[in-house]
Formats: sequence, structure tokens, C-alpha cells
Amino acid sequence: MTRDVRMANPDETAAEAATRMAELDAGILPVSENDRLVGMITDRDIAIRGVAMSLGPDAKVRDLMSTEVLYCYDDEDVDDVLRNMSQQQIRRLPVLDRNKRLVGIVSLADLACSGHDAEAGEALSGITQPGGEHSQTLH
Repeated sequence: MTRDVRMANPDETAAEAATRMAELDAGILPVSENDRLVGMITDRDIAIRGVAMSLGPDAKVRDLMSTEVLYCYDDEDVDDVLRNMSQQQIRRLPVLDRNKRLVGIVSLADLACSGHDAEAGEALSGITQPGGEHSQTLH
């Protein structure tokens, strides 16, 4: 997992979040407010939701982010995390400690590179199915 995670604020602009993503070479940022994880914003949220809703670069992160935050715990079994990613059709999960504090983000690629490539491939087959609860649709 990636431990050095940069956060977005719900009141910053899509342009600011996109700039941070570009600097980090990352496609996702956790969104934090008052030291709590309140959402996630992806490059795809900015492009698909923002453009589809005719929102420009000054749109607030809170208007584009996903507010349902799926996560895993840092002590969870990798197979369980991969199964959850497949079922929920997501490629990245915030990683929390048992005090519900963000400690990192894990991606499908992280898990594949850590020797779980067969399980990651199986998860990817579930993730790439069209539709699903977490597909990019207007909400």
C-alpha cells in the first residue's frame, strides 16, 4: 500500500485536486474534513461527473466526490480485501487502522506486485464487469 497519502478538502476546487493528482501521479485522493475521511475523488470523477454536469475547474470537490467511502483495515487478510474489491468493482481502497484513521491506500496493482498476482487477476475480472453500484453515473 501507499502510506504517504495526500488529502483533498471538500471546499477546494476540482482544479486544485487535479493539480495535486498530477503532482503525485495518482488517480485518486481521499477527501478529509475535520480530520475525518468524508469522501474520495478520482480523476474520473472530475472528468466524467464534472464535465457531464457542465461544472468547470472551479467546481468544489464536495460536488464531485463519492461520499460513500469503502475501505479496508490494515490488518485484514489480502484475500478478503481482493474479494471485496472484486465484489464492489473498485480498484483502490483507503486503508484504515482500527481507530479508523487513514494509514494508506491500497490498489489492485499494489496487491498484484506483492505476489498476489493470481488473486489480483481474479479480482480484476470482477472489477471490469460493466455497471455495478460504484460505476461512474450521475448522482
